[in-house]
Amino acid sequence: MQTPLLKAQQAQEILRKVYGYEQFRLQQAEIVEHIISGGDALVLMPTGGGKSLCYQIPALVNEGVGIVVSPLIALMEDQVAALKQAGIRAAFLNSTLSVEEVRGVEDRLRQGELDLLYVAPERLMMPSTLNLLERLQLVLFAIDEAHCVSQWGHDFRPEYIQLSVLHERFPQVPRLALTATADAPTRKEIVERLALEDARIFVNGFDRPNIRYRISEDQGNTREQLLRFILNEHENEAGIVYCLSRKRVDDIAEWLSNKGLSALPYHAGLPAELRKQHQTRFLNEDGVIIVATIAFGMGIDKPDVRFVVHLNLPKSIEAYYQETGRAGRDGLPADAWMVYGLRDVITLRQMQETSQAGEMHKRVERQKLDAMLGLCELTSCRRQILLRYFDEHLDEPCGNCDICLQPPETWDATVVAQKALSCVHRTGQRFGVAYLVDVLLGKTNQRITQFGHDRISTFGIGDELDKNEWGGVFRQLIARGLLTVDAEGYGGLHLSELSRPVLRGEQQLMLRKLVKPQRKKPRSRAGKNMSGVSDDPLWDALRDCRNTLAKQQGVPAYVIFHDASLMEMLERRPQTLEQLARIAGVGERKLEQYGKAFLDVIQEYPDSGVISVTDTAAESLRLIREGKTIAEIAVKRDLKETTIYGHLATAIEAGDIPLNDVLGLEENTLAEIRFAFEHNEETGRLKPIYEALNEEYSYGILRCVQAAMKAG
Repeated sequence: MQTPLLKAQQAQEILRKVYGYEQFRLQQAEIVEHIISGGDALVLMPTGGGKSLCYQIPALVNEGVGIVVSPLIALMEDQVAALKQAGIRAAFLNSTLSVEEVRGVEDRLRQGELDLLYVAPERLMMPSTLNLLERLQLVLFAIDEAHCVSQWGHDFRPEYIQLSVLHERFPQVPRLALTATADAPTRKEIVERLALEDARIFVNGFDRPNIRYRISEDQGNTREQLLRFILNEHENEAGIVYCLSRKRVDDIAEWLSNKGLSALPYHAGLPAELRKQHQTRFLNEDGVIIVATIAFGMGIDKPDVRFVVHLNLPKSIEAYYQETGRAGRDGLPADAWMVYGLRDVITLRQMQETSQAGEMHKRVERQKLDAMLGLCELTSCRRQILLRYFDEHLDEPCGNCDICLQPPETWDATVVAQKALSCVHRTGQRFGVAYLVDVLLGKTNQRITQFGHDRISTFGIGDELDKNEWGGVFRQLIARGLLTVDAEGYGGLHLSELSRPVLRGEQQLMLRKLVKPQRKKPRSRAGKNMSGVSDDPLWDALRDCRNTLAKQQGVPAYVIFHDASLMEMLERRPQTLEQLARIAGVGERKLEQYGKAFLDVIQEYPDSGVISVTDTAAESLRLIREGKTIAEIAVKRDLKETTIYGHLATAIEAGDIPLNDVLGLEENTLAEIRFAFEHNEETGRLKPIYEALNEEYSYGILRCVQAAMKAG
């Protein structure tokens, strides 16, 4: 029987060999040890923090099968595909399988041939499934997206409530509930509904420092704002654009497509097969933008989403955090970019008040929307307020949100607010913003004349602001709770108790200055992206290699390697399998399957960056100066000849040794190779040179000649 220490060592070894990571992150090690030892847990970990390892590794350490409850088919299929790539025995049970396929999975379960089984809650609760599980050796139950159990949550799923039966029928099997989004009330509800009162709670923080939060006013040209944002900052990169209505989803997707972007709509009104096609393209291809209602994205495991856009106000901070969390799961820089306007505020208020929910539920929803509005109208660090909502404290401003980077101007709006509030009062607290602005601006029309509002004291007293600026004032007054939207759904505004001190002049009111609309055209960045590496041809070559392998395997590209792994290959340029194995995310199975293909690509593209001779390269340089041949150095140092050539090419380019001392090529041979380089149109690639010279000279020789040409 293994001791806890041996199991902990085994978990560390699995992390390194199977997943390709040297160290656990956050509280992963502690959670894994707790679950391996048989404990229950509630884990709150930010998206991209590595929640899945917290149950996958215990399932590999202990004998038996781990059952993972997952809410969406797409999520379980992606995760199983990724596990298989890593050499892990995994399968799923869902409605996409035929009767024969289901029987095959169940047979593998009975024969002990699976380490992990992903299953939807509906399937898990079927008597036949529960009866099957009772006859198996179970390692754990992992309940993913556990916030779905909360009736106050933004992704409530009634079937999740039934999962408390796991505690009753399998009392000895450890249970692990995981989520990236849960405020204090939601955590309490998860514990109660899943009977996890004795579970240990791990809170790993909610901060996603790689995401830049940016929120701005709708300036009346939302589509142009969106296009500028994508072309200027994320051209040719994957992103999600959220809209409130299906019609707007279709309109925005079509408009972006007409502008030359790969934009696809996704909402419940589309045929199921078309939705699946669009989701598959988004997962499998680079640079695809999904325009969707909030129905899209839960369980999407695509790590290289570089931006998430909201073109309407989310209903709550939880929803906003969950949806923006789909960006930058690989830890690389990403943007959460939102535009919202007064119409969003009014529409959501009306939806709340006219819903059939009970008064308690409405009250909770109002509080959540108020918190979301507060986040939008801030004049201080957004991340500090966002984290405070989840009971987390950030000591200093983050430096990576729009307010930190470009603090907004504020102004004393007390008098202007008094005019707006007085106008609401004198028109009878029954009209919407557009009408009130017309009164303040002194516009004469049939309605205003009919109601006699051209004769009240607030008629025409607001000419210091224009229509858009008044709209911004009313939006902020609603956001701060000085005005409320009527419950009848007509958009009429009412004074609240909070408005009285301002009307009486007892309270100063500071508001944000409205940002003036930008009318300049978007500038194309011609392939620039979050990493600033797109000018290096190796970056595109690595992605092309990954895409080719992914198509051959029939899996999304990120299942082969994440962008973060490719980035590290680009920076470190490994020359051997041993060096490639040190790249994060390169486990033994992937090294065996894909290592040679990626090394071949890397060797085609010599490093054009800063020239420096490392200690290991210096040793090769010393031996060549002693008269050793490249073949002899490779044998002596137990390295490949291509690696030695790489060392010497670096030394040649740095000016530490002349080319002739390394290769001793005849002048006509050298001239032939130089001619091929000088007439090659594909800058940076060695393969065209290699082929143009009829493959007579190795890549190592070509690298050295190229290095000499760079050195002059």
